[in-house]
Amino acid sequence: MSNQRKLVLFIATSLDGYIATKNESLDWLFKVEGEGDNGYSEFYETVDTILMGRRTYDWIMNQETEDFPYRNKECYVFSRSVNEDNKDVKFVNENIVDFTNQLKNKDGKNIWIVGGGELLHSFVKEKLVDELILTVAPTLIGTGISLFKEDNYQLDLSLKGIRHFNQFVELHYEVKK
Repeated sequence: MSNQRKLVLFIATSLDGYIATKNESLDWLFKVEGEGDNGYSEFYETVDTILMGRRTYDWIMNQETEDFPYRNKECYVFSRSVNEDNKDVKFVNENIVDFTNQLKNKDGKNIWIVGGGELLHSFVKEKLVDELILTVAPTLIGTGISLFKEDNYQLDLSLKGIRHFNQFVELHYEVKK
């Protein structure tokens, strides 16, 4: 069991717990002075599989003017509607727990939850998340898309480490099982 792949959330959040504004803007995030890529490249090398929700996928496709950003990784998009796979992603419309546990039991590197809020909520509520790496920006948005949704669940965490990248603070937690 200890060789099982980990499901990891790696995400930036405002100090008041939002991952985007209500209109899905990340402008607030890019105004903060970081350091290099704020640990992104280092983290990216630890994963070979990416999970995201349909809204996040659509947002990426609308924002991205170059190539798909996760082209060299196995990428799954959870969607309630039937979609045709393409060269970059496979669409998934199956039980989130069964699908994720199958992925975790395959050989490979860690699995990254890219987003978004709805999908993350399902992973948290089902206690599928193994680690959380939150990069906190010194910004208060006041309203927007919450990192964590209110619901009846509890995850107990253990702090693995703290790093800072200029104005950003990275908090690395492991979920206690």
